[in-house]
Amino acid sequence: MVTIALLLVGLAGSWQGVPLNFFGGDAVAGASERAAEKVQDASPPARPHRTRVTLAWLPRDTEVRELAEMGLAPGLLSAGLGSVSAQQTYLDITQGNRVFNSLYDEKLPIRTGSCDSWKEAVEERAESAPADIVPGLLQQSLAQAGVDVLARGEASCTFSAASSEAPATTSPPKKLSETPGKDVPTPRFEVSDMSLAEVSSLAESMQGDDLLVAAAKPPPAENRQLAIGIAGRGFEGNLTSDSTRTDGYVLSTDLAPTVLDWVGLPVPDEMTGEPIRAEGEVDVAAIESRGDRMAVISQRRGPVIGYSLLAWLLALGAAVALGRAVAGVKLVGLAVVYLPLVLLAAAAIEPGEGAETGLAMVGALALAALTLILAPGYRALAIAATATVLAYALDMIAGSPLTALSLLGPNPGLGVRFYGIGNELEALLSVLVVAGSGAALAGFAPRLAPRRAAAAFLVVGLASASVFAAGRFGADVGAAIVFPVAAAAAAAAILPGRRRSVLLVAAVPIAALAALALVDLASGANAHLTRSVLDAGGLGELSDVAQRRLQLSARSFARPVLLFFLPLVAALAALAVVRRNRIGAWVRGVPAMRAGLLGAVAAVLVGTLANDSGALLLEVGAAYLLVFVGYAWAENAMRAEFPDRAGR
Repeated sequence: MVTIALLLVGLAGSWQGVPLNFFGGDAVAGASERAAEKVQDASPPARPHRTRVTLAWLPRDTEVRELAEMGLAPGLLSAGLGSVSAQQTYLDITQGNRVFNSLYDEKLPIRTGSCDSWKEAVEERAESAPADIVPGLLQQSLAQAGVDVLARGEASCTFSAASSEAPATTSPPKKLSETPGKDVPTPRFEVSDMSLAEVSSLAESMQGDDLLVAAAKPPPAENRQLAIGIAGRGFEGNLTSDSTRTDGYVLSTDLAPTVLDWVGLPVPDEMTGEPIRAEGEVDVAAIESRGDRMAVISQRRGPVIGYSLLAWLLALGAAVALGRAVAGVKLVGLAVVYLPLVLLAAAAIEPGEGAETGLAMVGALALAALTLILAPGYRALAIAATATVLAYALDMIAGSPLTALSLLGPNPGLGVRFYGIGNELEALLSVLVVAGSGAALAGFAPRLAPRRAAAAFLVVGLASASVFAAGRFGADVGAAIVFPVAAAAAAAAILPGRRRSVLLVAAVPIAALAALALVDLASGANAHLTRSVLDAGGLGELSDVAQRRLQLSARSFARPVLLFFLPLVAALAALAVVRRNRIGAWVRGVPAMRAGLLGAVAAVLVGTLANDSGALLLEVGAAYLLVFVGYAWAENAMRAEFPDRAGR
């Protein structure tokens, strides 16, 4: 009985977790713990995860929506400057920089032999470009930091690391070895062709600091962009970068800085792209809508503007035939001034081509007629110019959301600019600012003292330059030069004293350019002025910038479309020189308008020389200058016929 009782007590104690001391329980438990420790010691220690950065090339018909459905942050990728081959896109990615194909001395060589021989030919070609072009700079930077580079598929030759790019150090980049005392393996960069299913599987298996960049293979369809998506820590929302400042839109040159920044390596100065990031919420519909609008800008610009101008010229011809030339010139002139404003409004609703043509043709003409009814004389011209300039200025301050989608905004098909003003707008706005200021002074303050009138020209010109040239807004290098020069030329024309006028023309633009440079540096705008001029590493690189712009400007005169109008511009310029005394008589007694026209002439000439699309600046600027000269003729004719009504 005693034995049975002891057994029952022992069983109860073990059920409740009581040590079985009288049965040697401590010894059994200790043996079990030691056995467990031995098993644990025998298992291998957990190896730190090796970060994998993957650039996957998908089928060419891949859509943004498909990437978003796999959980990648979606966007559109600008594949190059103009139409470029797939290999040129790959090269632009590896070098983080791109220039127009026309700036190379020869075409991109076709690979027929080994990768090494092809790369040598590519490097020789890159040396001919007036820019710091280093093919394979991405692979070089990674290899020198000990990052393995593995390339397969269509782009393998372009992305493969050369044997001469052996790692200079075996220590991993800082970002991936932040935990002291741990042996963190260096990351691996892989480039490969993949299917959508493979990318989806890879996205699901990502861990740690893995990064996946998936994009459709280049080249895209004409005026279109490539679908791109990125998965990794922090990539939630639509893709963007400081290169574009556009939601859902990045550049091919942004990929290399993104990879280098991700693994904690510095971005070389030769790379002009910016790291890609994700912002806001994923909005595939907005990305697709922007892509569709940007795709039609290049092809729609000519018909919409051309048909509108043709209709107005026919209306002007009818007015001349009916003996209403003065009224016709004023009406059509104001319609041309209002045209950019109407096109900016059209960008807000993104109509079809027919609707946009009708809106431009009828809308601008209706605004012109209404303005002439409410404000005759130079006041009407001043109101039209002010309304157009002010609308674009406000849009610049707001981040240029409408200008970027306007038919007169930046041309996204070229892949050069995606915010701020382009060359077309610079050409017409510079004339509207300075000649419009002359019209405002002539219409609203005809008796203003010359010094105050000169001050007004300078204030308006410099204020416009601060908006259209500053990196935070218009970000246009040409505007930083053209607007101050035009304003100074107009101020000098209305001031007495030739020596003082010359000093003014020389000093004001230099001071304005220096002020804008300081603003860009202080605000960290990192715009075209800062990157192309202020960040130039010495006179050599600065001369490369100047050479590149001059080469592009010279070649712009050979473009077939622009070449067609150049003889007309030359004929008009020759006629203006021959008849300069008669033109001067039209603004005799209206010194502010005369000064504004002279400032506009300076704007057109300087803009032609200071920009990389000189022919375009010359033709657009000359067209708007012709509008103001024509309006001055009409006002002079009205003054002669109705002395009491002119200018009111």
